[in-house]
Amino acid sequence: MVENALEAGCRHIDAAAAYGNEAGVGAAIAASGVPREELFITTKLRNGEHARAAEAFEASRRALGVDTIDLYLIHWPVPSQGLFVDAWLALEKIFAADGVRASGVSNFLQDHLDTLRAQTTVVPAVNQFELHPRFQQATLSARSRALNIAVEAYSPLGRGADLNAAAVTLLAHRHGATPAQVVLGWHLGAGNIVIPKTTHPHRMRENLTAAQITLTQDELDAINELDSGTRIGTDPAKAAFSQM
Repeated sequence: MVENALEAGCRHIDAAAAYGNEAGVGAAIAASGVPREELFITTKLRNGEHARAAEAFEASRRALGVDTIDLYLIHWPVPSQGLFVDAWLALEKIFAADGVRASGVSNFLQDHLDTLRAQTTVVPAVNQFELHPRFQQATLSARSRALNIAVEAYSPLGRGADLNAAAVTLLAHRHGATPAQVVLGWHLGAGNIVIPKTTHPHRMRENLTAAQITLTQDELDAINELDSGTRIGTDPAKAAFSQM
């Protein structure tokens, strides 16, 4: 799949130790012939390794076969174990040693961000969390941006469930685009970084062309109105799995 994505023109690869895909991503990168400087590689710290973030990072770097990771994220805050501040302090040291170009967080809610702000010195570059038309998390997005943290949306298409909304299909017809392209255009219009997931090469190419779609404010607002507060994934306030 990574080979297909690179061939289609994708250059941002989102991996994670918990996905078990770092070695495969590394092998695909090595075989692709794409210059390293053209790639942006993200991977993530597993929940069960908050107390040994430095060692976990080195394992990820070896698995990926790279000297520097572009973006390293704490995958979940797991507030019940109370270690995400310690993990972030370790990431600060990794950043200071040039092991990563940027450090960030994933699935961090407002109170988690505020805790980091109060107890640490480096602001996360990115907060990656579930965000799509039916679950827009406007308050969390605004808080992240207020702290100069870029918003990155995972499940940006609502795992496909948001593509059948009437507002989306109407705009797709109007723009001669696919519903996925319209939703990705909405994300880009809102200033979100998006990482759509697909195993189909033709959809990878279609997703890349979404950058060419410009929606008017009225069209953006039509999709904004789809927000129902319906979360698909796990609530970060309750997530307590180790990923080990």
